[in-house]
Formats: sequence, structure tokens, C-alpha cells
Amino acid sequence: MGAQWKQAGREAHAHKRGQLVAKFVREIMIAAKLGGADPDLNARLAAALEKARKASVTRDTIDRAIKKGAGLTGEKIELETVVYEGYAPHKVAVVVECLTDNRNRTAPEIRSLFRAGALGAPGSVAFFFNRLGVVEATHADGARDAESDAIEAGAQEVEPLEEEETPPGRKGARFLTGVKELDAVGRALKAAGWQIVAAELRHVAKEFKPLEGAAHAEVVEFLNALDDHDDVHRVYAAFR
Repeated sequence: MGAQWKQAGREAHAHKRGQLVAKFVREIMIAAKLGGADPDLNARLAAALEKARKASVTRDTIDRAIKKGAGLTGEKIELETVVYEGYAPHKVAVVVECLTDNRNRTAPEIRSLFRAGALGAPGSVAFFFNRLGVVEATHADGARDAESDAIEAGAQEVEPLEEEETPPGRKGARFLTGVKELDAVGRALKAAGWQIVAAELRHVAKEFKPLEGAAHAEVVEFLNALDDHDDVHRVYAAFR
């Protein structure tokens, strides 16, 4: 249920355009703003820090982002979340989350990217998705019973992570939670020995539209173009 279109090549594209660090910094700031500066008490921040470190974001950059997000520097965060809904080519439902300091700049640029598909009004495709908390994690015990841990943590559902997202010898799982239970589930899983890879609210597609060949490639190209935009934080599609 939770697995859907992945931003194929996202890191490679972002590196080429000098965007990756900026995307991580924004995620760290938002996580710290929403949940505080202590990663032990903020699963979303802990996951953002892990990704940033793996991408070799400097410690100073990470520390500044945490302090700024948590309001410890006296600077005001101007970023706001703006959500756009519409369709990719071949009528694939898409939700785009942007973090922007100027929605008047972002809106026409996203509208332009949607020329290959169709930009809709708010709520136009929301019914194709569930709004859920998602915790992706791995465990050093490859035989770990993820379902038992999910029940103990209060997760609604659990499914295996994709093979390419799970290091050799580790157990990988995606835990789906209610919106309000996300932080509590993340903390419980961490206490059970799971290493949190991602902990965030997502739009999870209820069903996936199957496409093959040229049609599949066309949709992937469209989604990657959206994901490459500086202000785009997440792209969700009812498409594998």
C-alpha cells in the first residue's frame, strides 16, 4: 500500500543542479520547527539528519538548519507548505508538496510544468490518496518480526521495504500509522532497535495505475521534471 512511484535518480539529478543540500536543509528546518531540535524526541528530524549525513552534508550546515528551524537563532522561517493537485499524462493522479518562501513565484512555475498533464483545483485528486504517517526503517536482525513490532508500536499496517532500500543482512519495513500517531510509533520502533530511515506524513495512493512501455516512460519523465524543481519537496503519484 505504501510503496509507490519513487523519485528515480532524484539524488543524481539534484547533485547535478546543486539542489540536494538545499532540499535536505529545508527538510531539517521544517522537522525541527514542527517537532523540536532533539532528534531523540523527533523521529522526522532524526530521519532527515540520517539522510543528510549519508549525502555528506556538513555538520555546520546541519547544525545551522536545526537551530534555525527550532527558532534558536532568532531568525524567522519564511517557508510554507503549498500543495498542488492534478494529473500526469495518461490520467495518473499526482499530489505535489512544495516548500516555498514565495508562493507567487512557485505557482506559475508549477503550473507551467503541468502543461504536459493537467493541474486541478484543491481536492481534485485527494480522494485517490490516504493521508498517513509513514515510518521506513531497518533492523540489524534480518529475521526480526516486523508485524509484532508494528502491533506493539501502534502502527496500522506494515509491509516490506523494497530490496534496493534495504542494506544486506538487515530487515526493512514500512510502517503505516494514523497522522497523530506518527511520532509515537517512530519512538517505539526506535526503542525496539529499528533504525529510522524516514518518518513523515505522506499521501499514500489507494490504488496504482498500471502503465508500460512508452506511456510508463512518459509519466516518469513528467514526475522527474516536477521533482527537479527547487521548491518541490515531495511528489506523490498513483503509479508504480
